[in-house]
Amino acid sequence: MGEILIFVLVGLVVGLIARLLMPGPDPIGIIGTIVLGIVGALIGGWIFGAILPDTEGVDWIGAIVVAMLLLFLYRRFAGGRATRTTTDRF
Repeated sequence: MGEILIFVLVGLVVGLIARLLMPGPDPIGIIGTIVLGIVGALIGGWIFGAILPDTEGVDWIGAIVVAMLLLFLYRRFAGGRATRTTTDRF
């Protein structure tokens, strides 16, 4: 149970930092931010751990960079649909 809480807290921190560093409107809520941070931390930590033998502190940077990339991709593919109105068709 404690590990799950730690994953959620790390995901929240990483997701919030990624959202703060990315300019523009964010079409996701707090749950999306947590999921974004958790996925970014898992993928970024794994990638940086595979590249660098000593990842003390570097895995946080990797987690934030990957979370920012995921946020960018989310905005490109799903974010435009959430903010569009019916008058934006033409």
